[in-house]
Amino acid sequence: MGAYLLDWVALFFRWFHVIAGVAWIGASFYFVWLDMSLRKPPQWKADKGISGDLWAVHGGGFYEIAKYKLEPEEMPKTLHWFKWEAYTTWLTGMAMLSIVYYANATAYLIDPSKVAFGSSVGAISTSLLFLFGSYFLYEVIVRSRLGKNSLIFSSIIFILLIIACWGSYQLFSDRASFIHIGAILGTVMAGNVFFGIMPAQRALVDCVRRGVKPGKEVADLALQAKNRSLMNNYFTLPLIFTMISNHYPMMYSHAHGWLVLVFVGIITATVRHYFNQKHLGHNKPKFLWIPALATILLIIWMRPAPVEPLPAAVSTETAASDNTPLSTDDATVSTAVNQPNDATENAAVEAGAATNETATEVVPVTASADDAIMNIVHTRCTTCHAAKPTQQGFAAPPLGIILQTPADIKAHQAKIVTAVQTGYMPLGNLTQLTDEERQQLVAYASGL
Repeated sequence: MGAYLLDWVALFFRWFHVIAGVAWIGASFYFVWLDMSLRKPPQWKADKGISGDLWAVHGGGFYEIAKYKLEPEEMPKTLHWFKWEAYTTWLTGMAMLSIVYYANATAYLIDPSKVAFGSSVGAISTSLLFLFGSYFLYEVIVRSRLGKNSLIFSSIIFILLIIACWGSYQLFSDRASFIHIGAILGTVMAGNVFFGIMPAQRALVDCVRRGVKPGKEVADLALQAKNRSLMNNYFTLPLIFTMISNHYPMMYSHAHGWLVLVFVGIITATVRHYFNQKHLGHNKPKFLWIPALATILLIIWMRPAPVEPLPAAVSTETAASDNTPLSTDDATVSTAVNQPNDATENAAVEAGAATNETATEVVPVTASADDAIMNIVHTRCTTCHAAKPTQQGFAAPPLGIILQTPADIKAHQAKIVTAVQTGYMPLGNLTQLTDEERQQLVAYASGL
């Protein structure tokens, strides 16, 4: 019952997180577009303190939009603020990090082959220190003199993000490392709103309400708020990628996954730059075709080593065994079809390619091979992939995939090869699948 209720909690916060994120990123895209699309106003508007205006048509009507250089002539009665989208997205994101990665740290957060934390508490503490330490360093830099030079500031942040990508791979599981970079980006973006953008807006509004001319300090705050907003805009596409990356083990389970993440970040940020330049009236297609070419090169570089199955030498005994459960629980086996998805394992196996340094030698499938492989499967896989999982934290088999017979393996052949070859399964290698067993399982499934 505990795992079932946890699934519902995870579903609610994931849904809430996506809704808030759409609202926040949509607002970010709109206001950056708006700011870059403003044009020099006519003189009569400039005399009123308007620095730029814009005409638009949408929803069957015309809109006239004007931006004041600092303060309007008088404070409007109704003033709309944009902040809760950012705060809600960050809070629900932290809730998801806690529910998925902290509540199931041994499965999702920890990789014993990298760091032996000894306990979930140690891993969670390291995760929080990594996340908030990274943000603290960002805030120190953005408030320093370095933060006033956009080129130097951007270069430093880029280098630090590369270091963070590498560091996350040394500390956490492959899947968790991608999410931690996304959490850093999301925390920086929310921090930009809370510690930079909102204080500048409050200071400006306060001056208008008191009838005081905004001074240099307020103007500097407004400029910093604009720069932070632009930083958020460039982070949006890399952030979205990390949010969906847990569906694609071919990305984070790559032997150089941290470098894959760096390349994807560069590609997506460059695409964002193209649109920002276009909003300014500068059409520079090179900022589209360069990322496109880089994506093709990334696909080629990440391609998996070919696995060529040999013709399966299946005996009549093997053919018969394909429909004979090796588990003694007949009732369990009879329900091994069309099981419900496990929301806790929402990011389970996705079909796709995965990089392997060497090609896997595929062996013919025989009756004895069936027995040997099924022993491995029952020991390493069936604790989760059963009609009634015995592994703590799973109320149902991940994605409804049940692995108890050779026929089950054949039915999910492509997913098994991908998940096992990438090291994505077993989750956190909870069942201690050895490298030799992993190779045997991949070779067997490829030969079916």
